[in-house]
Amino acid sequence: MKKIIIIFLLFISFKVTAQDKIAITEEDYSNSKVEMADVMRSEGKIYVLVGVIVLIFAGITGYIISTDRKVARLEKLAREVS
Repeated sequence: MKKIIIIFLLFISFKVTAQDKIAITEEDYSNSKVEMADVMRSEGKIYVLVGVIVLIFAGITGYIISTDRKVARLEKLAREVS
């Protein structure tokens, strides 16, 4: 049953496309203005966005560090027992 599901999903994935290809022009290479960032910066929202990204990154980093410490403690305990 598992093989059938995998084959089915494989065939479905051949039909799926993310988006059509768009030709890149010379204007795309010379465009240095990012309107979304300029608007967010002028309204002060860019700092909120950067703050949220920093908080998420700090949370993930803290979680990884605490998990690493727990695993190291368990490995030490397992070495002592055996």
